[in-house]
Amino acid sequence: MKTITLRDGKERSLQRRHPWVFQGSIARGGGDAGETVRVEAHDGSFLAWGAFSPASQIRVRAWSFDEAERIDEAFFDRRLRRAIALRARLAIASDGMRLVHGEADGLPGLIVDRYGDVLSAQFLAAGTERWRAVIADRLCAITGLARLYERSDVGVRGLEGLEPRAGWLRGDGATELSITEHGRVLGLDVAKGHKTGYYLDQRDNRQRFAQWVRQFGCRRVLNCYSYTGGFSVAALAGGATDVTSVDSSGPALEQARRNVERNGFDPAACTWVDADVNQHLRASLESGAGFDAIVLDPPKFAPSAAHADRASRAYKDINRLALKLLAPGGLLLTFSCSGGIDAGLFHKIVAGAGLDAGVDAAILQRLESACDHPTTIEFPEGEYLKGLALLKTA
Repeated sequence: MKTITLRDGKERSLQRRHPWVFQGSIARGGGDAGETVRVEAHDGSFLAWGAFSPASQIRVRAWSFDEAERIDEAFFDRRLRRAIALRARLAIASDGMRLVHGEADGLPGLIVDRYGDVLSAQFLAAGTERWRAVIADRLCAITGLARLYERSDVGVRGLEGLEPRAGWLRGDGATELSITEHGRVLGLDVAKGHKTGYYLDQRDNRQRFAQWVRQFGCRRVLNCYSYTGGFSVAALAGGATDVTSVDSSGPALEQARRNVERNGFDPAACTWVDADVNQHLRASLESGAGFDAIVLDPPKFAPSAAHADRASRAYKDINRLALKLLAPGGLLLTFSCSGGIDAGLFHKIVAGAGLDAGVDAAILQRLESACDHPTTIEFPEGEYLKGLALLKTA
């Protein structure tokens, strides 16, 4: 077993059970990609077992802080069973759910979602890549499912020195599926959809939106970055009669159309706009359009803190435009999924947007990911999705 020794004073984060060790914290030692290493403090005391990644700035991701634990097939079986058992205890109103959420489930670099009878997984780090076959076998055995699609085709694998990869890892068949969420049917494609196929993290926020649309009598709704129309369907379920969905992906808008039809809503109530959101917001303002409710759920503008300044300007601009487009008493749901923008900074950005727009707004509720995307007290970086539900008061 190879050993990694940390510099003096760099052991504190592991002692607090934060799972990352950065390159600059290491005094000596190394290993092969994904190899299990023993991590020790400067004085030789045990800190953690972890997966070594020679290409990444995060050189070690901790598997366990228990010196007696062994990182083997039984370890992954235990961790996977624990993660899946947690979801079984949660009241998840869908047959689409996240089963494994990386560091929060003690499996850094692994994402696993379930869509009905299909699993979709991402192996994002050298450690999970090394144990990929074992993890796939244990997932199928524990869930009793035969089909597992791999979506390890994301840019972060490059930071680990890994090539992108996608395709059936276990089983085969159609990649177009549908799930039921809060009683609504939503289509997705595990091969072509974003992330593992869909944005499960917004499940409960879509339901809240449907309830608020009904509660506040919102009839005209604008859904920006609408993707496959989850918030659009929710708006219709809440009684909206005029829903405009804006996205720069024609195939996503086509899937959104089908989702409206799947749920028996009138397609005539919907307008589909294949366009840049920022440009569409500006054009809507110039035309004198107005809306009772707006959703802003943009892609990741700031993947790290280094991108925060530029991203802040982009978030501020779209929120300023949306607040100006809202009718008095209107509802705005605005989100950031950027790891480089924390909840406090996002609040300041939206407040600045309101000031520039010359409007006042009250916070109806702070929003976050659904409960199957947990954040642990040891790893606050896992709280990537943050949102605000606002009511325009003046």
